[in-house]
Amino acid sequence: MSGNTLGTLFTVTTFGESHGPAIGCVVDGCPPGLSLAESDIQPDLDRRRPGTSRHVTQRREEDRVEILSGVYEGRTTGTPIALLIRNEDQRSKDYVKIAASFRPGHADYTYLRKYGLRDPRGGGRSSARLTAPAVAAGAIARKWLRERYGVTVRGHLTHLGPNAIAFEAWEHVARNPFFAASATAIPALEAYMDALRKSGDSCGARLQVVAAGVPAGWGEPLYGRLDADIAQAMMGINAVKGVEVGAGFAAAAQLGTEHSDEMTPEGFLSNHAGGILGGISTGQDIVVGIAIKPTSSIRLARRTVDVDGRPATIETHGRHDPCVGIRATPIAEAFLALVLADHALRHRAQNADVSLPTPPVPPSAALARSPSQVARLEDPDPEEA
Repeated sequence: MSGNTLGTLFTVTTFGESHGPAIGCVVDGCPPGLSLAESDIQPDLDRRRPGTSRHVTQRREEDRVEILSGVYEGRTTGTPIALLIRNEDQRSKDYVKIAASFRPGHADYTYLRKYGLRDPRGGGRSSARLTAPAVAAGAIARKWLRERYGVTVRGHLTHLGPNAIAFEAWEHVARNPFFAASATAIPALEAYMDALRKSGDSCGARLQVVAAGVPAGWGEPLYGRLDADIAQAMMGINAVKGVEVGAGFAAAAQLGTEHSDEMTPEGFLSNHAGGILGGISTGQDIVVGIAIKPTSSIRLARRTVDVDGRPATIETHGRHDPCVGIRATPIAEAFLALVLADHALRHRAQNADVSLPTPPVPPSAALARSPSQVARLEDPDPEEA
């Protein structure tokens, strides 16, 4: 199997399966001298891990990360960093009854057609469990971006199924199991999820990730566009079916006078471009939205075929997220950080000698777009979406 590596200079190669002994990754290209320990990585894994609330899968994994190489006396050496996360709570017996049939909406059918065999235990390599190593790698990228450039990456849930979540404040994100930037919406979201879980069905979600402090100039103008690489990385996250940058699909309904971000000597007056123009960062916040499909593994009977092509019905029991989007915010943050770290190194390699006077247009003017304004940029009226 190829296609397991993300990045050009800052690269991440993941390995393992959902029900194997362990999962992990190798991070190559991390600059030397970065202070790094397991304690720098573990908080992001704790935010992503299963079993943290009644609204997500009850698989009990501690997701304790081990650094196997690439760090000496607490600092990165510039050599490959190997990260290991042991699987501790597999229940492979849950998949015995469905091993001979294909789960609708899952990768069972396509994996068999491509490789001639498949691992049915939790989806094997196609499991969202493989996002854990990416989150661990993303924690390294986030720390380096923060210390080297002052870049911060954070995200929040904007929609849970049909429920739009109004942005209130970033501080709320860490205070609820949904990663919602809201306090008032939580009771309604909990009631919705309780009813959904009892019904045996699942739902999708939308979320937004914002990178602040990204300097102008990162990205290539054609085949290494920053927005294209972000979109590719986001589409590499399990269950993601749509990606937006800035106004995204809402731009189709805007006029040029509305969408184009006017500039003044004090800065940009809006950020419909999402911080990227011509594939290159503008210095404004990079704003990315993703749409996540409903969980494919549900306990309600669905029509399918077996491996011999005969009609069958299938019910997927076991421990599954009724909405995989609930735990996706730390994942999307990690993937955005990985792309930004890669582009930071690519820019430095080619353009380190470029010297310009003070930018004629600073990132923000009276704009200094508040988090609530950034959030509304990706939250069009549902009737228009």
